Amino acid sequence: MTQVDTPENATPETLDGHHRTPWREYFTFSTDHKVIGIQYLVVTFIFYLIGGALATAVRTELATPEVDFVSRELYNSLFTIHATIMIFLWIVPAGTGAFGNYLIPLMIGAKDMAFPRLNALAFWMIIPGGILLILSFFVSGGAAGAGWTSYPPLSTTGSKAGEMLWILSVLILGTSSIMGGVNFITTILKMRMPGMTLNDMPLFCWAMVAASILILMSTPVLAGALVLLSFDLIAGTAFFNPMGGGDPIVYQHMFWFYSHPAVYIMILPIFGLISEILPVHARKPIFGYQAIAYSSLAISFLGLIVWAHHMFTSGTPGWLRMFFMIATMIIAVPTGIKVFSWLATIWGGKLRLNSAMLFGLGFISMFVIGGLSGIMIASVPFDIHVHDTYFIVAHLHYVLFGGSVFGLYGGIYHWFPKMTGRMMNETLGRLHFVLTFVGFNLCFLPMHYLGLQGMPRRVAEYDPQFATVNMVCTVGSFLLAISTFPLIINAIWSWIRGPQATGNPWKALTLEWQTSSPPPVENFLEEPVLWTGPYDYGIDSFERSDRDRTVNELLAEVKADVG
Repeated sequence: MTQVDTPENATPETLDGHHRTPWREYFTFSTDHKVIGIQYLVVTFIFYLIGGALATAVRTELATPEVDFVSRELYNSLFTIHATIMIFLWIVPAGTGAFGNYLIPLMIGAKDMAFPRLNALAFWMIIPGGILLILSFFVSGGAAGAGWTSYPPLSTTGSKAGEMLWILSVLILGTSSIMGGVNFITTILKMRMPGMTLNDMPLFCWAMVAASILILMSTPVLAGALVLLSFDLIAGTAFFNPMGGGDPIVYQHMFWFYSHPAVYIMILPIFGLISEILPVHARKPIFGYQAIAYSSLAISFLGLIVWAHHMFTSGTPGWLRMFFMIATMIIAVPTGIKVFSWLATIWGGKLRLNSAMLFGLGFISMFVIGGLSGIMIASVPFDIHVHDTYFIVAHLHYVLFGGSVFGLYGGIYHWFPKMTGRMMNETLGRLHFVLTFVGFNLCFLPMHYLGLQGMPRRVAEYDPQFATVNMVCTVGSFLLAISTFPLIINAIWSWIRGPQATGNPWKALTLEWQTSSPPPVENFLEEPVLWTGPYDYGIDSFERSDRDRTVNELLAEVKADVG
């Protein structure tokens, strides 16, 4: 593997600040991928706070067995919109849109994304999509209350205005996601710097290719299901209405053909982020580069053929259950390869336990718990036992919060110096990690017990025997809500007054760290040159004579080699 070198004088001090982006630029239709990446990150984090507030309201209602905080109808809307925001307005666009946009061109030595205007349009579709979703609370009948799955006939018997706004919002957000997927694949395949082969790319690029393939393959199917559902709602058709000859199970197939791969659309970019963070802060080469890279593609393929394991209780024939059970369990193989490689990477390393690394290690431990419970749910008998109980809620959150959100937090701490040119405060960062880790486990770990004891999910009123455990979960949710304050304070204070970051404060080898912090408009003042691998920590992988050559000489050799 080879990587690049850039002029050592590419530091903020020598660039005299002319590369810094004016704050007004972040409120414009900018086509700079770095501005768009930060726009994604800030906007989706705001939606994350809104979704978190809705979750806190849900847990407040569940603090006692009685319905005493919100009405049953509003409770249904709260958990529906909470889940929709967290999936479509936080984890998916933050993982792909924010970090993908900011990092991909920098990591492959490109000046920008392949389609900058399409890139900007994809971002600006996020805002109206999110506003429509939140405004649905104020329409006649209230917001959608059929859950984020929106199964008919439940979704066709509630608030039609709220449900239509939910459908319209998800269609807009899905279209934005498809635009992003096209851009990422084209950029990675066509705009790599001369001499950079696929096996020279950072692992985050591999993860984004795999996630983008899933987006392009599965999202149109969800769009088709939602369009048909909207016809049933407003035009009186019966695609999913048995009374008119339709079949609601067809909707479930179409929905889960997207929504199970959506789990990997969310988690694959996070896998990529973790694969970048761990070797840098362990000061060791990544273990099993090709295994991690190709396992992303394997997850992408297998993710498309396991959707019906969500439908074991929907009348699925026994022989089909067996196929989907086995296929689902097989996904544990490429996922396990990644976890094994990460553990082998940090084993014996000189760990720097800063905030980014703590969240990286927290991600591994929480994701492993979610993955193990996922294997349990893949088993048909166990799935039937815990179906639609709080065990599913616990599993879902260990994968999507313990996995995705911990990974996103780690990414923020790791690349904040690159994005802003400022270092974050480590004390506040560690406080953020401790509060998040404790609050998260206090909130969601007891839910495994609730589910095994048979407490159903999506209910506002429950058996009093579950009251004590639910109170513990609610206290954990409050702590989890409080945990965001150190991050917010840290980010704002550090961006304004934090110590200035050098171009490469972590002494990392991937290309984005070989330019200034923040990078200039077109990323590099001079075309970078390959000289070492992205994870060759402690490896003298290039000839000493190459060190002494000028950048232009090496660039000429690279161009000659690639013809």
